[in-house]
Amino acid sequence: MSTTPLANNLLQQLQGGGIEQIASQLGLQPAQAQSAVATALPLLMGALGRNAQQPEGADALLGALQRDHAPPQGGLDLGGLLGSVLGGGASPQTDGAGILGHIFGGSAPQAASGLGQATGLDSGRSSQLLQILAPIVLSFLAQRFLGGGAGNASQLSQALGEEHQQARAEPGLSGLLGSVLDQDGDGQLGVGDLLKLGTGLFGNKG
Repeated sequence: MSTTPLANNLLQQLQGGGIEQIASQLGLQPAQAQSAVATALPLLMGALGRNAQQPEGADALLGALQRDHAPPQGGLDLGGLLGSVLGGGASPQTDGAGILGHIFGGSAPQAASGLGQATGLDSGRSSQLLQILAPIVLSFLAQRFLGGGAGNASQLSQALGEEHQQARAEPGLSGLLGSVLDQDGDGQLGVGDLLKLGTGLFGNKG
């Protein structure tokens, strides 16, 4: 399955040791973990892209990146972050379950189920994979869009919007994204869905 540009960049950074750590955590062969990660990353990026198309969504996401995921001096230590996530750290930066709740709202179980159907993983492993990857995705985005400055919500929104559009154009991803993001089940992505997503997106975290 093809991946979107930002997702592909992050996938490349996870090659080798990162994929092997994830595979070990989930009890998978590295090749199976690689395939599952390659599907999960565009799903997460696409969902964030859908959320960030609304100005308040982009602002909320940028604020969350600045507050909880700003890269340390010297840049993102992906191996160290992955170790913290796999070690069960409970900080806002590594709280995968909490981050998924903000990304998908009440549809986090559907996201895990859809990912499982697309990858052959059981629902427990697919949910765990999303929880592992969600903090990594946000730290990666913080590294890309904050850098040494304050960040730009419109640039973040544009880049993630492109991820969403490309993910929706991929045959294997379009149905998965649609089923997850269409929260009212009518087959259309409408204002009601966006409002549900918007109320869940990084709101009111002190």
